[in-house]
Amino acid sequence: MADLAIRTASSNTSEAPESSEPAGADVTTRRRVRRLGPGKRIPFARGVGPLLLIAAWSIASATGRLDPRILPAPWSVVDDGWQLWRAGTLGPDLEISLQRAAEGFALGLVAAVVLALVAGLSRVGAALIDGNVQINRSLPILGMIPLFILWLGIGETFKIAVIAIAVYIPIYINLSAALSAIDRRYVELAETLGLSRWEFLRQVVIPGALPGFFTGLRLGVTAAWLALVVVEEVNATSGLGYLMYEQATYGLIDSVVVGLAIYGIWGFTSDLIVRLIERRVLSWRLTLDG
Repeated sequence: MADLAIRTASSNTSEAPESSEPAGADVTTRRRVRRLGPGKRIPFARGVGPLLLIAAWSIASATGRLDPRILPAPWSVVDDGWQLWRAGTLGPDLEISLQRAAEGFALGLVAAVVLALVAGLSRVGAALIDGNVQINRSLPILGMIPLFILWLGIGETFKIAVIAIAVYIPIYINLSAALSAIDRRYVELAETLGLSRWEFLRQVVIPGALPGFFTGLRLGVTAAWLALVVVEEVNATSGLGYLMYEQATYGLIDSVVVGLAIYGIWGFTSDLIVRLIERRVLSWRLTLDG
């Protein structure tokens, strides 16, 4: 490809004096060419949308166009969150929620990676695993909660298990699809070069599957927060979801919005962290975004 590019450039250079078009035509043509990509990178672009949303929320609250009984002002939410923190109510619930989410996410991540590797690298594994995961994928997580309560009770095991199931499905689906989409020609090339099984996994399988894995990881992180909200509102006595449910029974909408804001911050931050790790690990890729 490089030799071809050099030859093409040389032929274009040698033929340029014979062109009958005026010299300014090429400059005009080049100026009219528009980039097909998304353009230059905007610093802190991910935060522009949330900041604009908060600004619109603040303006609507300050001008009285937003009824505080429907959605309180941002400064009221911040003040209420600070009062809950000073009272010692918010801190322990945040710690418990983060611990539940971390344990469930770790369990779901390990299960998803192991199952996807077995199903993606073995015909027998795919026959035994993939169909069951697809069935599990179609079952609503909310519909499975009563069954898990009967099996595991209403303790921490139940909550962590539900979070793990919500996490492993998107990670498995994306990682398994990425493994299946690896070009067959790479496999044939690895066989021609005499690569061992481990070398094939390290040099072909892992790099080829990482983009799909990170996509599933981002979805899995989001699923962990969504499942956390659900399990902490079902016979729970602690956690951020329980705090929101308890405050809602007394009509304290400010405290409910505090909980929602914290979930939003957690989701945004965790997705940003995964994106940064993905960009660092996959720095060798030439993508439209990069």
